[in-house]
Amino acid sequence: MLAKQNLSLAAIILVVGFVGSRLLGLVRNMVIGGVFGTGPELDAYFAAFRIPDFLFQVIAGAALGSAFIPVFTTYLTKEGLEESWKLASAVLNLVGLATLAASIVALLAAPWIVPLTVPFFPSESQQLTTGLTVVMLVSPVFFSVSGIVTGILNGRHHFLLPALAPLVYNGSIIAAAVGLSASLGIYSLAVGVVAGALLHLMVQVPGLWQGRMAYRWLLGFSHQGVREVGRLMAPRVLGLAAVQVNFLITTILASALPSGSLAALSYAWAVMMMPLGVFGMSISTAVFPTMAEQAAVESYDNLGRTLTSSLRLVLFFTIPASAGLILLREPLVALLFERGLFDSFSTRATSWALLFYSVGLFAHAMIEVLTRGFYALHDTRTPVGLAAASVLVNVVLSLALMRPLGHGGLALSLSVATILEAVVLFSLLHRHVPSLGHRTLLNSLGRVCVATGLMAVAVVLMYRVGFGAGGSWPALETLAVVALGAVVFLLTTLVLGSDEAAMLKRWLLAGR
Repeated sequence: MLAKQNLSLAAIILVVGFVGSRLLGLVRNMVIGGVFGTGPELDAYFAAFRIPDFLFQVIAGAALGSAFIPVFTTYLTKEGLEESWKLASAVLNLVGLATLAASIVALLAAPWIVPLTVPFFPSESQQLTTGLTVVMLVSPVFFSVSGIVTGILNGRHHFLLPALAPLVYNGSIIAAAVGLSASLGIYSLAVGVVAGALLHLMVQVPGLWQGRMAYRWLLGFSHQGVREVGRLMAPRVLGLAAVQVNFLITTILASALPSGSLAALSYAWAVMMMPLGVFGMSISTAVFPTMAEQAAVESYDNLGRTLTSSLRLVLFFTIPASAGLILLREPLVALLFERGLFDSFSTRATSWALLFYSVGLFAHAMIEVLTRGFYALHDTRTPVGLAAASVLVNVVLSLALMRPLGHGGLALSLSVATILEAVVLFSLLHRHVPSLGHRTLLNSLGRVCVATGLMAVAVVLMYRVGFGAGGSWPALETLAVVALGAVVFLLTTLVLGSDEAAMLKRWLLAGR
């Protein structure tokens, strides 16, 4: 009962944290859109994230997501605190030093590397992208250390401070955009990113003090746990590198499209990340330590049940969210961003990308859960291989679709590749964990699809009756249609006897 309470409480904390983070992230993008619109400066800003993100994801992301938490959890379960703290200290030191060294090399090579990521930008935009990249290359060092701290806290089932960290990060960028844009221009955002990364780390440090972490300055190359983390990291590094190459290719191809295309893609991705973060990432993050513990004691039946219930919940939320984003994409984008320099043209460009990104929302959420299932089993090679294959599919489709669909083709290609990756991941994981209930999942999926269909009909009717004359949707009317669709969906699932609503209620009550 205690384990269920802990899992439920973790899920609640993470959902609230992700909701707050995504809402503040939307406020951040609203402020940025109002100040900078979707012009070439903002294209340069979003492109400048590519190299810093690559360094963080490949080094710290590989350690945190697939290697550190399962090994750390195993040490907590079987070896005790002293050995666990040695492991945590060594990984923290190694990841921090590796990211620092890589950032220095990237900073020195930036004038030659960055233009390769945006080959079709005008020379002045390439120079601006290089300058922004140099400033933001400080952030991966802070984020890498902060990411391992997050892993330490999550591995001990402490979720509150890691959930607060993204809030201060987004708040820093908002403050910089409001307070520094007049004097620093687009560079104000880069300063906000660096300051936010530092705050992301500092807000979590008290959690280590509270947990009485026995930090040691050691690298621990001979430590068996460190070697296990390294063994699990190796294929994950390749997989994350492939994913980052995916984003890099999108950036390169978008630089050949009309000005503002990359900014529109970035805004649309941010909108889609709202439901993905709230429902996909929060649930998968909350269950990951539990799945790692179940795998560590070889409780595979329980692992299968945890995976099944997690997948059912993320699909229950993300499928209707996907339909809602597709149907209401333009009024939602206008409601969120259309102010200042973000005009109606920016709204149409962002809505076009959001249409195609939303198609793959449910698959992105499934992958968040499924990959963690593999990581709990200490299998990083399978999801890595599929991620690399997904990149190849995305590249081929991008080249084929960008001409007829513009930047929307880049979004659609990623969605199709992600759906194929999710299907294959599920099939392979089911072989390892037979108790992963595919029939239960299909039954649940059928009810969710029926409810989503009725929700879509209600939204379309509301549009035609109330707003079909072709005018714009005021904010209150847009929110009213969103609320109506949610009510129709929830009532339909209750009539159909959906278990997810009852499951969610049990989770909430157990977390009291």
